[in-house]
Order: sequence, then structure tokens, then C-alpha cells
Amino acid sequence: MVRFLPFRKGCLLALLCSWFWAESGHAESTESAASPTALADRVLALEAQLAALQASSQTASDRASSQPLTDQSQTPSLALVHRGPFALSLSGFVQVDATLYRQDSEDELDGSTGLPLNETRFVIRRARVRVRADSKYVGGLLELDGNTMQGSQVRLMSAELWAQWPAEIGQTPYLRGALGLMKIPFGREVLEQDVERLFLERSHIVRALFPGEYDLGVRLHGGFRFLRYSLAAMNGAPLGDAAFSARDPNQSKDLIGKLSIDAAPASWLTLRAGASFVYGTGFSPGSLASKDVLVFRDDNDDGQVQQSEIQVIRGRAAVPSQNFSRDALGLDAEISARIPILGRLMVSGELIWARNLDRSLYIADPVAVGRDLRELGYYVGVTQELSPYVRAGLRYDFYDPDADAQEQRGPDRVPLATSFSSLTTTLAGYYPGYGKLAIEYQHNRNALGRSAAGIPITLGRDVVLIRGQVRF
Repeated sequence: MVRFLPFRKGCLLALLCSWFWAESGHAESTESAASPTALADRVLALEAQLAALQASSQTASDRASSQPLTDQSQTPSLALVHRGPFALSLSGFVQVDATLYRQDSEDELDGSTGLPLNETRFVIRRARVRVRADSKYVGGLLELDGNTMQGSQVRLMSAELWAQWPAEIGQTPYLRGALGLMKIPFGREVLEQDVERLFLERSHIVRALFPGEYDLGVRLHGGFRFLRYSLAAMNGAPLGDAAFSARDPNQSKDLIGKLSIDAAPASWLTLRAGASFVYGTGFSPGSLASKDVLVFRDDNDDGQVQQSEIQVIRGRAAVPSQNFSRDALGLDAEISARIPILGRLMVSGELIWARNLDRSLYIADPVAVGRDLRELGYYVGVTQELSPYVRAGLRYDFYDPDADAQEQRGPDRVPLATSFSSLTTTLAGYYPGYGKLAIEYQHNRNALGRSAAGIPITLGRDVVLIRGQVRF
């Protein structure tokens, strides 16, 4: 839509000029001598109307250029063919990463999985193709993703059907009902498109609570003027779920919703803010029963069996699978302003409180732990457009997967640090509309390491990464 704004301005100007000359000719035919003062007033009125139209067009242009494409339905695509009432389109992108340095990378294998621990490598991070069919009242899309993160794989990323009560062309529908595999309608980063985001990956809290960003379910969403709403019932097992990827282990569904505003108080300023919630049910798999086992350990290395070297490991009764409740509340905001000479400045942030919702990083199982796990996370990011071809950004994010964690040290029970944090700096060069080359440094901190005395210490995980991206 943005690329046709200059054409629209020209048409408006031509129409106004034609109307002015027609009115002038009519006045001359009906009045022998028009007043110079009346003509001057008419010119001023027409100039005021033209200025108002230009300001409105500029506002639409600024909003379109600064709007992060948070809905798949808004992603630009190439129209291929019209078939009946449907307009078929094709779009996609490829992202290739080169990890120049990763502090925890080792030339070894993981003893439990047998997978390489080396992360200094080249990978296809995302290679996606999407086919979309649109009509006034119904539509659908299919998206496939290929990557080499865990070997070469191709998977279904999104498959969605919808019916809608449409608004004006190019605007958010008043009401759309969708069914299938789709984005989880929570917060800001979950809905942000990978091809549009400056930072190469999402924050820790979002990757932990909503891994994969897509889930199966049904969703109602839409908007009116500056208001936006979304309500969904989903399986609760996103594509990136470490235990039950895209497969719901229980009958209960997660209820997810978001209410937000999207406004432009001035031609150079846009404001977006929202509140989101999750209420659902998780699943603890339990364990099978085990028998008593005799274990022999040759403590003195004499090759003889002695009574003191025989131990009995007691069997355990079976633990049945159980469900548990989980929930989350999130607040997000984004302010975007056009800075003279440079370009767009955007400040964004998100704050999330959750309970028993981690499904990827520090998997929450309150049944096994014996208590609820309280999770807290946030991020604050700033990005600046230095020119149409260069953008830079700085983001800090923090995530604590268990705010009540403790451990035993001698006779005392002391708090245990489990938090993750990251300071990310990104610089990207753009070929507008087609490609991007970005370099990013991540200073990551966590308490996963242990000292010789067994005390938690920071495990170094700093990363330097380059990403090339091409879109079509």
C-alpha cells in the first residue's frame, strides 16, 4: 500500500486543480468580473484541503513503514493468480547464520544425547515459503519451514483457515474467526514476524514460555479504529515444546487473550500497548513402578565380593500422571517516533509474570517439585534507523524461571539463583524490501555453572553472530 502513496497524492492534486479551473470557468461565465479577494480566498481554501490530504497520506505512510508486521495476514506477498473469488499469493524468506564465536562451544559430544556440543558453525536458521488465498469473507494460508538446527528438516509451520467480517481494504477486520496452526496471541515478541525483527532472536522469557510461537487451536480477533482484541483456545503444546511438541497430552485447553491499542497521536509518532493473559492446564507425566535392585561396588578393588560392598536400592511405587494449573499475565508497549535527519526511533518493552508455564528452558513440573514455580521476565529494547539502509539496536532481557528456588548448603537452606540475562547489540544493513545483513553480540549471563565447591557461578555463553537474510 505504501508504494502507491505518491501516485495518490498526484491524483488528488490533479483532481483539485481540475475542479478549481472548472469552478473558475463557471464563475467567469456567470459573473462578468470575479472579485480578486474571492479568488484568493478560494485558493487558500484549496491549499488547506491539499495540505490536510498530504498530512493524512504521510501519516499512513509513516505508520506502514514503522509498523512491525505482527500478523501473518499483513505480511507483504507477491500476487500470483486470481482463481474465482480468491487471490493467491506467494511469499517467503531465507535466513543463514554464521556463528563466529560462542563461549560455551566445545569439540565434544553430549554424553546423554550423543549430539555435538560445537556451536561455532553455519546453519540455515529459517527458510520459509508461504502460500496464501484471500477473498473478502474467507481465506487460508499454508507455511512450510526448513532449517538445519538439529539436522536437516522440513516441517509444517502454519496452516490456518478463517472467515471474517471485513473492514476497509488493507485494514484489520472487525472480526475474524480462524482455525488451525497459528501464532499464539500473547504479548509483543510472540506476534512479531521473524523477517521484520532487528534482533536475531526473541528474549529468554518469550522463548521459554512460548517456544516455537505457533500452536493449534481456534482464535477470534479483530479491531475497530485504534482498538485491537484477540481471544484463543489452544492445545497448550507449541511447536517448540520440549516435551509435547504440537501434541496435547490432556483434554484441557489453554485460554489466551490480548487487548491492545494501536494509535498515531501525531504524524511522526505511533503508540502501541497491550495486556495479555494465559490460563490453562499443564501435564506431569508421572513415573512407572520399579523393583528392588542389588548393586555391588568393589570399593577396595580386590575383586572380591564383601557384604559391605553390596547395597540395596529400594523400588518405587508408580506415580500417576497428573494435571496442574498454569497461568501468565503480560504487559507490553512500543513507542515509535520519526527523528529528523536520521529516521525512526523505537523503544519497546514487555513484562511477564507466570506460574508453571515454562515449556522449553527450565521446564516447569510443580507435581515433581512439590510446589508452584513462579516465573518472572522482562526486556527493554531501543532501535534507531540511521538511514533507510542502516539500523542499530540495543536490548536487555531478564528471566527468572523459579523465583523461590533454594538448596541445602551444610545445615542451612539458602536461596538459589536461577536467572538468565542477556545484553544484545545489533547492527544491520538493509536492501529495503529484499535483504538484510546483520551482526550481533550477545553478552549472556546465567547461574548454570558450578565452582569446585559446588556453589552456583556464571556460565560464560557470549555469542558473536552474523545473519544474512533474503525475502521475496
